[in-house]
Amino acid sequence: MEFASKYGVLLRVLLSTAGGTGTLIGPGFSDMEAPIVSGIAFNRDEAEIAITAIPDRPGIARRILKLVADAHIEVDMMVLNAPRDGRVDLCFTVYRDNFQQALELVRAAITDFDGSGVAGNEGMVKISLVGVGIRSHTDVAARMLEALAGEDINLRMIATSEIKVSVLVNEKDLESGVRCLHDTFGLDCAAGSETPAGDRGTAAPGGT
Repeated sequence: MEFASKYGVLLRVLLSTAGGTGTLIGPGFSDMEAPIVSGIAFNRDEAEIAITAIPDRPGIARRILKLVADAHIEVDMMVLNAPRDGRVDLCFTVYRDNFQQALELVRAAITDFDGSGVAGNEGMVKISLVGVGIRSHTDVAARMLEALAGEDINLRMIATSEIKVSVLVNEKDLESGVRCLHDTFGLDCAAGSETPAGDRGTAAPGGT
């Protein structure tokens, strides 16, 4: 329904066990009652690769990431920091089952870069706030970061879109992070679902 609302697609909701006209949802209806954040999703299947002090030259990041792409490894989140003294750091995430292969490819790609290094961490998770209201409320990301800081949770990466704000954190902080965001954004259910490690795109209780 969120994507239908975003792109102005008419949607009719019907019961599978009964007739009737159902409920029509479309652009003619007010968006004012849509919650700012409708749910929290988390993904345990994240591994981080951090490449430090690579030369700040055109094509360097492409050279590294092309090796990863040619191996059919999907990159999820990515951060390229501001250059310092002609060097930059590049961090990105892959799914855990691709971690070792991606790490080896990156190490091979930077062998001729003097002073560059690479490190990895398989114990990462992504927590996302989801909701149509995010696009029209500028304080969502700030409130999210304030809530996580209150739990002493360190952030490794941040990514945003019109209907989602995602952060990368250590796996040990998953439960407390989801719980504090539930409290901050007034979602009904408590955190701490029984979710197997390695599940991708899992919704927390009360989430999407």
